[in-house]
Amino acid sequence: MRTKSPTMATGLTQSVSRALSILTCFTDETPELRMTDISQRLDLTPSLVSRLLGTLEHDGFVEQDSATGMYRLGRAILTLSGVTLNHNQLRNAALSEMQSASQRVNLGVNLSVLDDDKIIYLAHIETPDNPRPYTLIGKRNPLHATAMGKTLLAHLPEAHRDKLVDRLNLIPYTVKTITTRPVLLEQLDAIRQQGYAIENEELALGRLCIAGPVRDKSARVVGSISFSGPLSQTRWETRHAELVENIIELCDRVSMRLGYITAAGMM
Repeated sequence: MRTKSPTMATGLTQSVSRALSILTCFTDETPELRMTDISQRLDLTPSLVSRLLGTLEHDGFVEQDSATGMYRLGRAILTLSGVTLNHNQLRNAALSEMQSASQRVNLGVNLSVLDDDKIIYLAHIETPDNPRPYTLIGKRNPLHATAMGKTLLAHLPEAHRDKLVDRLNLIPYTVKTITTRPVLLEQLDAIRQQGYAIENEELALGRLCIAGPVRDKSARVVGSISFSGPLSQTRWETRHAELVENIIELCDRVSMRLGYITAAGMM
């Protein structure tokens, strides 16, 4: 979730904009914050932040730890998140297919969409062998270092893609992360041609992902699905053909649920 400067708002009541800016300060990296942290981050006076936090707390959007005095997101956010997820057409079309595919390949399955210059996870199916102590839903990850991110980039209109690539901060998450624009663009062209993307220890060492595009009835790419797991399970050298076939089939099945007619569907 992006932290938005309250000075960037146009056409919004200033107090509403500032309150929303407070909510966007809370991230996976900073799930709890002091009032002074928020004040400094948004360049707002402590008294103003205190008043806004009081309103947000009253309405359930934040809560304060009585022992530490630190604030965190409240349960009202969970309610709104549930409404968003439960009525997301892409997620609803994908979930059952993702569950079946996860059992078939014994790997985690993820669904994401483009969110400005990141991907955001809408769904995640974990395998019993590799449970996570936290959810990936709502998490944002970089475009250049993820298979789903590269898939979504590759299928943008070229002018849009190039502008977005120019904006990206190509941070090296591992020694294998793509960090130069020419190499990224070359890989994006290949991804568009072959229909899938690979992320081989580019975001985290010891993990591999393979992703494909999901299309709506107009053939526009609206999301990406990936298989993910440790190298010991993905075994790319021996499972390459199997994983490519399965990710393409999975993405096609979800696309058809959204009204897209694949080449196979026209036969």
